[in-house]
Amino acid sequence: MSQSVDCVQYKIRLLPEEVNRFVMAASRCDFDVDIAYNRFVVDAKSIVGVFGLDFRYPLTVVCHGYDSRFDNYLKGLALAV
Repeated sequence: MSQSVDCVQYKIRLLPEEVNRFVMAASRCDFDVDIAYNRFVVDAKSIVGVFGLDFRYPLTVVCHGYDSRFDNYLKGLALAV
């Protein structure tokens, strides 16, 4: 029996020089990770897709699973609420 995992969302600020590290961290996850600005949603494991986003604005990361290392990494990029 498989467990259902809710989606977890983070609002982050990402700089262009951080994209390689972000994509590598997302690629280690065995579940889907999306990153979005407004209605433009891309696969967070795609370096080309992530570079297509506008880094001047906060981005939303949606994780369709949980990984403690990636969670801690995203908390370091998260915007203060």
